[in-house]
Amino acid sequence: CRTGNHLLYNCPMKQLALINPENVSEQEANDYFVREAVRAVVLDENNHVALLYVAKEKYYKLPGGGIEAGEDKAAALRRECQEEIGSEIKVVGELGYIVEYRKFSSLKQTSYCYLTQLKSKTGSTQFTDEEKHNRFKSVWLPIPEALRVLSAITAIGIEGRDYISPRDTAFLKAANIV
Repeated sequence: CRTGNHLLYNCPMKQLALINPENVSEQEANDYFVREAVRAVVLDENNHVALLYVAKEKYYKLPGGGIEAGEDKAAALRRECQEEIGSEIKVVGELGYIVEYRKFSSLKQTSYCYLTQLKSKTGSTQFTDEEKHNRFKSVWLPIPEALRVLSAITAIGIEGRDYISPRDTAFLKAANIV
């Protein structure tokens, strides 16, 4: 939601999906650890989409991650894009949110996704130790290719295969750029 040219990050967003391949009941999910995260569909001047390739697990994902204590969605989105794709972004719209019930890790995660434009590339990423261990690499792909690699179920683990790939494919489709 907007006021003039400003996006209001605390407005209600549209829920795009519930990802629940393990058929977790809502009652069971209420006992899970709750995590809120932000995701970005970032477009550059050539209409290429920023993705992360997770080489160890063999899948692609959108940039983004958890909202840290004391951080709002806007700050988390800017920080994650700077860390993961070495870029400053401008938010141009809200895409919606997706809830995931991950039984294997007792996690209820809500990811809020935004359509953004690249403002500038600093070129330097700041991956966490876990991201380095999983061999994250940022890539920029044409929109059709980005959709193809996101929706191709190539991940070797349950997290990428059953949660991240379907979630990020839904977000890219919601951007109405494919």
